[in-house]
Amino acid sequence: MMELDPMDLLRSNLSRVRIPEPTNRIYKQECCLSYQTPRSEGGLFIDMFNFLAFGKECVAWNFEKTGNPVYLHIKQTKKIVPEDRPSKKPTLLAIGVDGGFDNNDTEYEETRTIVILPDYVSLPFPSVELPEKVRLAADGILLAEGAERKEQVAAWTAADTKQVSAYAVNLHQIDNGVVIPPSGWKCSQCDKTENLWLNLTDGVILCGRRNWDGSGGNNHAVEYYKKTGYPLAVKLGTITADIESADVYSYPEDDSVLDPLLAEHLAFFGIDFSSLQKTEMTTAERELDQNTNFDWNRIQESGQVVEPIFGPGYTGLVNLGNSCYLAATMQVVFSTGSFSSRYYINQNLKKAFEAAPADPTVDLNMQLTKLAHGLLSGKYSTPASQNDDNASVASSTITDKQEGIPPRMFKAVIAASHPEFSSMRQQDALEYFLHFIDQVERANSGKTELDPSRSFKFGIEDRILCSSGKVAYNRRNDYILSLNIPLHEATNKEELESFHKLKAEKLSEGKEVSGDEIVRPRVPLEACLANFAAPEEIHDFYSTALKTKTTAVKTAGLTSFPDYLVLHMRKFVMEAGWVPKKLDVYIDVPDIIDISHMRSKGHQPGEELLPDGVPEEDSDEPWVNEEIVSQLVSMGFNHIHCQKAVINTSNAGVEEAMNWLLSHMDDPDIDAPISKGQGTETVDQSKVDTLISFGFQEDVARKALKASNGDIEKATDWIFSNPDATVSSMDATSSNNASVPNGDDLPDGGGKYRLIGIVSHIGTSTQCGHYVAHILKDGRWVIFNDNKVGVSINPPKDMGYLYFFERLSG
Repeated sequence: MMELDPMDLLRSNLSRVRIPEPTNRIYKQECCLSYQTPRSEGGLFIDMFNFLAFGKECVAWNFEKTGNPVYLHIKQTKKIVPEDRPSKKPTLLAIGVDGGFDNNDTEYEETRTIVILPDYVSLPFPSVELPEKVRLAADGILLAEGAERKEQVAAWTAADTKQVSAYAVNLHQIDNGVVIPPSGWKCSQCDKTENLWLNLTDGVILCGRRNWDGSGGNNHAVEYYKKTGYPLAVKLGTITADIESADVYSYPEDDSVLDPLLAEHLAFFGIDFSSLQKTEMTTAERELDQNTNFDWNRIQESGQVVEPIFGPGYTGLVNLGNSCYLAATMQVVFSTGSFSSRYYINQNLKKAFEAAPADPTVDLNMQLTKLAHGLLSGKYSTPASQNDDNASVASSTITDKQEGIPPRMFKAVIAASHPEFSSMRQQDALEYFLHFIDQVERANSGKTELDPSRSFKFGIEDRILCSSGKVAYNRRNDYILSLNIPLHEATNKEELESFHKLKAEKLSEGKEVSGDEIVRPRVPLEACLANFAAPEEIHDFYSTALKTKTTAVKTAGLTSFPDYLVLHMRKFVMEAGWVPKKLDVYIDVPDIIDISHMRSKGHQPGEELLPDGVPEEDSDEPWVNEEIVSQLVSMGFNHIHCQKAVINTSNAGVEEAMNWLLSHMDDPDIDAPISKGQGTETVDQSKVDTLISFGFQEDVARKALKASNGDIEKATDWIFSNPDATVSSMDATSSNNASVPNGDDLPDGGGKYRLIGIVSHIGTSTQCGHYVAHILKDGRWVIFNDNKVGVSINPPKDMGYLYFFERLSG
C-alpha cells in the first residue's frame, strides 16, 4: 500500500480539525494528564479538534481514545541571552500578565509544527501550503488566551483595582495649626521613622501595622482610628508629583483606596506634593517585595538554613497566589498510605484517562491522579537552577527552591462547587480539608473499597444522662476532631503570672515588651482531648421521662478509631462583639498519643433509655432558649428580633441565630409580635420523608428543614453540624433511632497514634497569613513550604493548626 504524501494525509483528516470559537476552552500551557509544558522534552501537543493539550508521553493515549490525529505541536527552547541583561522589576502582584512577575527569567523561542498521529508525520507551520482550515485553526489556538490562565489573570487584575473611597469627598479636616515638614517625620507615639501614616483628618503622624514577623510598625495608626474614627491616612514617603501613586488607606473600608481630592487634603497641612520624591514602597509594592523575597522558612525554622531535598515524595507545589492552604494540606494528605495507594501506586495516568469523561480537566479522579503522580513520582522534583542551563552565576546558586508543579487544574476542579476556593483569596485550611474530603467521598460513591477518604472517617457518640437517671444516645460521623484549648490547664502558670506583671509594669512606664520576653500559655494536648470528653451540662433539655424541661449531662466518645486521626486546634475564637481573635498559645503535642480511653461504651446493661415521646406542651407555642436570646440582646440586638432568630434556627446556638439575624434584618415582618405557631411553618412532607429514609427522626428532620429553608442537603449538614442542638431541643431522644449508623463499616483499630504531619499557620486570621506543612518522611521531619522542600531543623510541633496522626499497628 502506497504511503500518502504528508499534505494529502492532512487533507484526508480535515474533518478532525476545528476552528476554535470564542467560547471554546483552549489548553496550551500544560498537559491535561501530567505537568509537561511546551518547555518540557518533547514539547506539547494540542488536539486540533477538542483543544486539549498533551505531553509527549500522553498524546498517543489521546489518539487511542478519541481517534483525533491532527495536533499543533509547540516546543519552546531557551534563547541564549547576555548575562548582563537588566532584570525586569514587577509592578503588579500577578503572574503572567503585563507588569506582573515573569514565569521565568529565561527567554524562550517557540517552534510550531502540525503533527499527524500515529506516525508523528510533521508539517511546518506557518506555511501557505497548509489547507486554509488548518491555518485558521492553528492561528485561533495560538491567539486565544489559554484556559489555564484566564481565571487566574482575571482574579489578579480585579484584585488590583483600587476603588474611590466613600469617605474622601466629604472628609472633614480639623484646622489645628499642624504643618507637615517635607522630611524628618516620626511617629507621635513611638520612635518609628519608617512606615509612617499621616491621618488626613487632623494631621497626626503615626506608625503602621506590626507584621506577624515582628517587622513593620507598632499599630499606632490603626489604634488611633479605633479611638477617633478618623477614616483616611496617607503613607508618608509615597507622595510624589504623581499624586495618584500615593498610598491612601481607608480604615473603615479596610483597603487601599483612591482619594480624588488628595491634593487639597494634603495642601490643608501645608504639603506641596509636587516637591516630594518617592522614598518608600507603597503597600502593594511592599506586598510584592515580601511575596518575592520573604523567607518563610526563617519564620517557621527559627532562622536556620534549610537543606533542600529532591526526589520522589519531595515535590514542591507552586503558589498560584494565596494557595498555600491547598499546598500544605495536599502535601500531608498525599503522604498518607490511603491516598498514595489509591491515586499513585494502584492507579496509573493512562487508566485514569481511559476512565475519564471527554474533558479530563473537569474530572476529579483524573486530576487527583495527575496531582499524585506529580507529587510522588519525583519527576518534577529538581532544583530550579538545574532546569536553567543559561542561568547567571547568581541564580545558579539558588538550590533551595525547585521547579515544583502548579496545581491549577486540580484547584479548578476541586473548587468548582465552592466559589471561595475558586478565588485568589487566602482560605482556612480546615474548611478546605473538609471540602476536599467531601468531594473525594462523592467521587468514590459506591466504591467503598476504593474510597481513601474513609481512612479519616470515624464515629462520635454523645451520651445524654437525664436527671431522671435515664439515658439517650446520639451518633454522628466526622473526619476531624475539633478541640477547644482550655487555657486554664496551662502548665506554665507561674511564668505567665510573672510575665503579666512585667507587661503591666512596662506599660505603666510607657515601654513595650520585647519579643524575647513574651511568655505564652503551654497547654498539653492531653488536656484538649480530655476537655472534648468531659461532661457538659445541657440546660432546658426536655425529658420524655419527666415530661418537663430539665438539666442533662452530655459526654462524648468515639465509636471507632480511624486509620488517620486529624486534630483541629480551635485557635480562632470570637470575642465580645463578634471580633475574631487568634489564641496566642502553644500546644505540647507528643510524638505518640493513646486515645483508647476516649472510646464510647455505648448502651450499657442496666441503663434505661429515655422513652420516645413528645412534649406535653402547646405544640403551637414555640420554645425559645432564653440563654441564647440574652446573649444576642447583650450584643445590642432587639429582643423580639433575637427571639425570632432563636425560634427560626431551632435553638441551635448563638452563631446560627446571629447568621439568621444578619440575613433577615430587612424582613418586613421582623418587628411583628411573635404569634402562636411562629417558627412552625409548614415543611414539605416529601422532604421530611426523604430525611427519614436516611435514618433521621421525623422531629429532627423537621427542625433541620426549617433551619435550612427546606434544602435537603443543607438540612443534612445542619443535623451533623448541630448534634447538641438536635439533642437538647429534640422532643424525644432515643438510641433506638440513632441518626447515624454506629460505624460498623468504618475503619477501626487500636487507640495508639504517631504524629506524621502538621499544618501550621502564621498570621492573625485563617483568611490571611501563610500555611506551611511539616511531614514525617523516611524517619525525619521535612518542611513543605510551597515549592521549597527541605530537612526540618525545628518542626513547630507546639504551633500546629491541624495535626495528622497515623494509627500504630499492633
